[in-house]
Amino acid sequence: MSQPLVIALPSKGRLKEQTEAWLADCGLPVVASGGERGYSARLGGLADVEVRLVSAAEIAGALFSGEVHLGVTGEDLLRELSDAFETRIALIQALGFGRADLVVAAPRSWIDVTTMADVDEVAHLYLARTGRRLRVATKYLTQTRAFFARHGIIDYRIVESGGATEGAPAAGAAELITDITTTGATLAANGLKVLADGLILSSQAQLAASLAADWREGRLDVARQLARILEARARAKRSANLAWPAQMDAAAQAAVARIEGAGARPHGVLVDEAKLFDAAAKLAEAGVGPVVVTHPTYVFEPLSQPIERLAGRLDGSN
Repeated sequence: MSQPLVIALPSKGRLKEQTEAWLADCGLPVVASGGERGYSARLGGLADVEVRLVSAAEIAGALFSGEVHLGVTGEDLLRELSDAFETRIALIQALGFGRADLVVAAPRSWIDVTTMADVDEVAHLYLARTGRRLRVATKYLTQTRAFFARHGIIDYRIVESGGATEGAPAAGAAELITDITTTGATLAANGLKVLADGLILSSQAQLAASLAADWREGRLDVARQLARILEARARAKRSANLAWPAQMDAAAQAAVARIEGAGARPHGVLVDEAKLFDAAAKLAEAGVGPVVVTHPTYVFEPLSQPIERLAGRLDGSN
């Protein structure tokens, strides 16, 4: 392949650490070029992949424009690109880290305002009394507008935040805010509360693919290989192997046949970790033992369904 598959990864902060730890756990360590402060790298164990280290916000933009094929960034940043971001970007795998909620928050002193319906009522009264629209400070313009529209709220205006959004109400720059929070502690410290139905998005880091990138020259095949490794590791972490003596195989196979999703094989079975004790109990009832439990490193499947869906959406356009 003359040109590599390009994947963009976060270049700094907690998200960088979590992403690199995840890849290393999958057997694909990020090896920086030009030292730790370099902005290019490779994945150990997988050829034909170029890694670019950039900010999470830049990754979202690069996926949207097609500058990179794959990227790891927050779902909040991806959805902020456009109401129709899914026409340009495909979500491949939710990664379970980088979690944060995008929420609507109001001053705690607004005792009677606890829901978006209350906000709608206050916005009407505020406009009638002052002749001005309620101000909402945010960095997330696209998602805020869409969320307020879903709740039928029109008597407001957005104040784009360039700094610490949570300080806007206290500074008199806005009446409400929408912002990202993980624990809510910063909001509380600034005298704010999250509305009961004010959750706009529960975000986490996503492995995402660009529909605008050039996927020719075998790059989709490299993505298949990468995705199968990542999925095999994730599958293994939620799986358990149970093995039993060969002479008890017939009784054991009959016992575990009742477990949904169990992958039986000679003298053993692969089960979801959540069904481990159920499987062990059924084997014990059948008089099978000793049963030895081990955990696999990888559990590979022939296909990566997310990549096959991606291939279908590309539909030969690359």
